[in-house]
Amino acid sequence: MSRIEKTFAALAAQGRKGLIPFMTAGDPDPARTVEFMHALAQGGADVIELGVPFSDPMADGPVIQRSSERALEKGVSLRHVLENVREFRTKDDTTPVVLMGYANPIERMGVDTFAKSASEAGVDGVLVVDYPPEESHEFAEKLGQYGLDPIFLLAPTSLDERISAVGQIARGYVYYVSLKGVTGAGNLDVSSIASKIPAIKSRVPVPVGVGFGIRDAQSARSVADHSDAVVIGSRIVQLLEQAAPEAAAQALTDFVAGVRAALDAPAGAVAA
Repeated sequence: MSRIEKTFAALAAQGRKGLIPFMTAGDPDPARTVEFMHALAQGGADVIELGVPFSDPMADGPVIQRSSERALEKGVSLRHVLENVREFRTKDDTTPVVLMGYANPIERMGVDTFAKSASEAGVDGVLVVDYPPEESHEFAEKLGQYGLDPIFLLAPTSLDERISAVGQIARGYVYYVSLKGVTGAGNLDVSSIASKIPAIKSRVPVPVGVGFGIRDAQSARSVADHSDAVVIGSRIVQLLEQAAPEAAAQALTDFVAGVRAALDAPAGAVAA
């Protein structure tokens, strides 16, 4: 059983929902990525999604695009990201880490080399935005050989056939994109999420995390009422973009702790 599976099993046993913050590796300061990962875990993150900087992050909105650009300008590569995870593991052997990014850096490294290196560094799952599930059986099999969970995106436009295809190869969890568009978009529609999740759960045997558009404790709690986990990305990246350097790590911990408290609060206890 992978770290991700163990984490979600423990959450389910406790009747709790997962909290999955996203941050871009190397932003705003490559030397502090591991510090910020620990800050997220300290705040109550159940899984950390670590973005691999890429020059054309087509699924990401302007906030995460800027974070990728800043990291790339400072020379952050996939190999640096793997080293970040390796260093993180020297003090935290519990919190699952999922790499989220695009195919090009993996293809340049070579899929086998990447999977082996990621496993050795302590990565638990991999989400590649531009690997469609119908064409990812070989990639998923390779990840599985090294104990890594292949994680896939689903969207409001995903047909039943696509959902079933994901269900056949996904492990760990699936990431349901709650909005049409890019990360950081607004207009979160909880009723739409509530209507879509049952169809996903009937075809996908792993937990469902929901992201895109979740920016605070209230919206996280509203979404968690219908999902197994919530993913918060642009708001975390924006917080790092705006925080004073000396206050950034504590700001991460405080923000995540606030969302964690909302997810764990009794029904009706979360203020508007």
